Amino acid sequence: MRTKIVAGNWKMNKTLSEAQALTTQVLGLCSAEVSAPVKVILCVPYPYLPVLTPQVKHSKVDIGAQNCSEHDAGAYTGEVSAAMLKSMNVPYVILGHSERRQYFHETGKLLAAKVDRALAHQLIPIFCCGESLDIREKGTHESLVRQQVEEALFHLSAEVISKIVVAYEPVWAIGTGKTATTQQAQDMHAVIRKQLVGKYGDAVAQAIPILYGGSVKPDNAKELFSCPDVDGGLVGGASLKARDFVDIVKCA
Repeated sequence: MRTKIVAGNWKMNKTLSEAQALTTQVLGLCSAEVSAPVKVILCVPYPYLPVLTPQVKHSKVDIGAQNCSEHDAGAYTGEVSAAMLKSMNVPYVILGHSERRQYFHETGKLLAAKVDRALAHQLIPIFCCGESLDIREKGTHESLVRQQVEEALFHLSAEVISKIVVAYEPVWAIGTGKTATTQQAQDMHAVIRKQLVGKYGDAVAQAIPILYGGSVKPDNAKELFSCPDVDGGLVGGASLKARDFVDIVKCA
C-alpha cells in the first residue's frame, strides 16, 4: 500500500521569522494530532532551507525545495543546483510546477534534465503535470498530461522512476473560481497510473505516489484522498496556515 504524502508548497511567501513561526506551528500540531503514517513535506523558499531543515530534524516533517537547475555548477547567476540542495540535506524538490512551466517556459526536455540532476544527487523529485483551462475545454487534457509525463520521465529505468513522486495539477481549477470534482481528479490520476503501467508494468506503477494539486482544502481533502489513485496532495494556499494544513494532513 502506498504511503500518503501531503506536501505544502509555500511558493514565494513568508518572511524568515514568519516561516520559522509557521514551521513551529505545523510541527506542534503534527506532533499532537497526526498519528497516521503520512509523509509531511514543507517545500519552502530557497533562503529558508538551511534554517528550517535543522528545525524539523527528528520530527514527522521533511523539507523540500521548489525547483533546481538542470546544471550542476557554473555561471548561472541566481540558479540553485541539486548538489547545493543535497549539501543542505534537503531530501525533496518540486520540478515542473505549472507556474514554472507558464512563467519560465520550462519544457519537457528541460525538465527531463532537471529530473536527472535531482536523482543524481539523491533528491526525490515531486514531478508536476497538468493542463490549463483551454486544454481542458478542448478535451485534449489527457493527451497533454501523458505527453508531459513521457517527455520528462520515460527515459528513466523502472528502478529509477520508482523514486519519483508525481503530482497532478488541474491548472484550470486553481484560483479560477472553477472546481474540479473528485471524479475528475480520480479520472486523471487513473490516466497517469495507466500510462505508467503501460511503460513500466503494474508492480512499478502501483508503487508510485500520485498527488493531487488542485486547490486542496480541509473541506475537500478527505473525499479527494479517498480516491483509489490519489495518494495525497500538493497543497498551495492552505499550506500557509498551520491549522488548515494540518487538518488536510489528518485527512490522508
